[in-house]
Amino acid sequence: MPNSGRGVRSATAIPWCWGATAAEADADYPCDGLIARPELRLHRAIGIQASASTVYRWVCQLKVAPYSYDLIDNRGRRSPRTLTPGVEHLAIGQRWMVFSICDFEPGAHVTGQVLPGPGRVFGPMAATYASQARSDSSCRLVVRLTIAAATGLRQIGPTALAWGDLVMMRKQLRTIKQLAERTPRSSCPG
Repeated sequence: MPNSGRGVRSATAIPWCWGATAAEADADYPCDGLIARPELRLHRAIGIQASASTVYRWVCQLKVAPYSYDLIDNRGRRSPRTLTPGVEHLAIGQRWMVFSICDFEPGAHVTGQVLPGPGRVFGPMAATYASQARSDSSCRLVVRLTIAAATGLRQIGPTALAWGDLVMMRKQLRTIKQLAERTPRSSCPG
């Protein structure tokens, strides 16, 4: 796997990267610099025929449910197929998936650092979900996951981690795409 030149392994091939362009993988994201001694960056991206504000609203919805494989990630409960009122009101320190929100820009991105419990399993990591407008009615949802060097019991290896993340996040992004594309624009002003 090539070195990005910043001391962090990065690549544009599966399982390290799915759907992201080389330019998206090389870009800077708010999660950069949040992890001491980062070793690995994973990139996932998908084009969505919905406004960036609509996709951002579904990214906020990740506070409610994971939107991947609900049997595995959500104890068998189905992730909601409609937007939950008020979920878009983010605050630093709020739980968002396995992360604590540490930065956000309405309509653009949500960034978090792993919570202590999941951090014992996955190790130090941070993620940014960025909704990047391409037009008034289309955008790219780009995710960067920055992971520290694995040690101890959680040292499953970067390849296994990348494959596991790819399976879950690909489902998550495809679900967000499907839901965002059928969401009326009036539901997500901005």
